[in-house]
Amino acid sequence: MTQQEIQTILQRQRAYFSTGATLPVQGRIDALKKLRAALIDNEPRIAQALRADLGKAPEEGYMCETGLVISEISHMLRHIRKFSREQRVATPLAQFHSRSYRKPCPYGVVLIMSPWNYPLLLTLGPLVDALAAGNTAVIKPSAYSPATSALLAELLGNLFPAEQVAVITGGRVENQLLLEQKFDYIFFTGSKAVGQTVLQKAAVHLTPVTLELGGKSPCIVDESADLKLAARRIVFGKFLNCGQTCVAPDYILCHASVKEKLIGYLKQEIQQQYPHALTNPDYGKIISSKHFERICGLIDRSKVVIGGNSNPETNQIEPTVMDDITWSDAVMGQEIFGPVLPVLTFDSIDEVISTVSAHDKPLALYLFSANQRTIRLITARCAYGGGCINDCVIHLATSNMGFGGVGESGMGAYHGKTGFDTFTHYKSIVDKKTWLDLPMRYRPYKKLYMKLIRMFLK
Repeated sequence: MTQQEIQTILQRQRAYFSTGATLPVQGRIDALKKLRAALIDNEPRIAQALRADLGKAPEEGYMCETGLVISEISHMLRHIRKFSREQRVATPLAQFHSRSYRKPCPYGVVLIMSPWNYPLLLTLGPLVDALAAGNTAVIKPSAYSPATSALLAELLGNLFPAEQVAVITGGRVENQLLLEQKFDYIFFTGSKAVGQTVLQKAAVHLTPVTLELGGKSPCIVDESADLKLAARRIVFGKFLNCGQTCVAPDYILCHASVKEKLIGYLKQEIQQQYPHALTNPDYGKIISSKHFERICGLIDRSKVVIGGNSNPETNQIEPTVMDDITWSDAVMGQEIFGPVLPVLTFDSIDEVISTVSAHDKPLALYLFSANQRTIRLITARCAYGGGCINDCVIHLATSNMGFGGVGESGMGAYHGKTGFDTFTHYKSIVDKKTWLDLPMRYRPYKKLYMKLIRMFLK
């Protein structure tokens, strides 16, 4: 798509937004209902597209993508009228008599740039929140997931006029052209490197942004944990989507006294959940040969305790666990984003806190422990976006909490009310009545008035 074509789309969206067509709440409800119906009607086609791009089993595609979008829409439909109301707040006595309130208003034309690993969820999730808040949207899905991107373009093109929702497909050229334009808000999900570029481009126009990035999310297992259950849940969270999940446990930090036992349970769970992975039709694949080769390069065969095999013809890598890992190993030098799980050890909780704090703030942190003191210490003193106690990844599967990163793992959050707020500007308004006009603020100032002001402003 050319620069002129993109500019034409933006001009049409700005003109449409300026008419006030997106402001009525009933219109937003109707848009969300149309989107939900389309997802339900096209579930088989969505599953087919996700399998084509990532090799996802239909069950996983629904559980981790389609179903979560439907759930977010349903949550919005239940609460959107409440979210959209003016919110009255207390007025200081000095402003008597007035009504003070916060008025939620959409930003306008927003840009949503989504990644390839969960191409449906991470495109439509932000879109649901943006539409609920009353914005128009330009969608830029990833070129690495062409089947899902094409389906999104078709579905959204049939549901909405381009002046309300427009999908622009393509690669880096289109990304660059879009980032040169002035939007009212930018929502980006992807890598830290590209996130930095998005932030730089947004700064030119002082455009507010949300960045959903990633990082090396630790999974801490102490000596009080239920190791068998921990292994089961870690294997689920780590190898979901072949490890291509921004909140997947990137590495295990395990108490030295229980490491061998935990590794034994991890092996059992991998054999049970992923038997004969490379020949299992429901086991997914790495998105591209480039990423496949990068991940294979992180595997040290001498430290593999299970897995390690791969198939370059299908871009598949077995669920792999590596032991005796240190921070000098290649696998610890970058976010893995694949089905490779390194295991490191610790001897004290203070050591854990120091280790986590010495590295970039992760998007997620997981702690398996029955020790309440340990739970309080880790959750209070380690900086991270969000996480779970005694489970993995499920914290993002709710509309009742915001999901987002901190520091190097991102800024801002979304889902549910937090997502509505992300795409909303709240105007602070004082409606001052005219039947009374207190003279104390006007010149000439008098001692009596200053006494009253001091009484009010204390």
